[in-house]
Amino acid sequence: DDALVGEVLRHGDSMRVARGGRGGRGNAAFKTARDTTPRLAEQGEPGGQRWLKLELKLLADVGLVGVPNAGKSSLLAAATNAKPKIAPYAFTTVTPNLGVWRSAADTEASLVLADIPGLLEGAHEGKGLGRAFLRHIERCRLLLHVVDGTRPDPLGDFEAVNTELRLFSPRLANKPQVIVLNKLDVPAVAEAAPQLLERLAAAAGHKR
Repeated sequence: DDALVGEVLRHGDSMRVARGGRGGRGNAAFKTARDTTPRLAEQGEPGGQRWLKLELKLLADVGLVGVPNAGKSSLLAAATNAKPKIAPYAFTTVTPNLGVWRSAADTEASLVLADIPGLLEGAHEGKGLGRAFLRHIERCRLLLHVVDGTRPDPLGDFEAVNTELRLFSPRLANKPQVIVLNKLDVPAVAEAAPQLLERLAAAAGHKR
């Protein structure tokens, strides 16, 4: 049974998942004037027992999603003081990375960014540890969808990632997204950018 028992979201939160047993009385409870060291004691009653599956989900304002090697870690490193591993091959990131962006204009303004490892087709079924990564996105308020402009089919990648989000959880598919077309420093990508951005906006249903 995968029913949700509850969530612990804030520091100091507690939750009872099983009722404890009733404690027995020790020999001191049977002490009398005539029997000062009784050898009688009561056993306690057993408490409830349950098997639980615990899941740790990162808490972040913005989740960076996309296919492997789309440039999510580079974006995180540029926007925050985080030092994620960056290399020119897929699956450089194997665990989520967190970074804090701080506004230069407002010292009080900040956002926590989570770099989620690249998603593959079939991620909702566990391919490429997809389920382990997707659960972290559930706590993000906003998704930053990084699209690699150098890929053979950037639009197809965008739609494939959104399909995996929807198949894993309809709530993920309904989260607000901002689309970032990456690797515009490549001349071919910069040249194709206007048309590609129009197609991405049409597929997303917005121009964010």
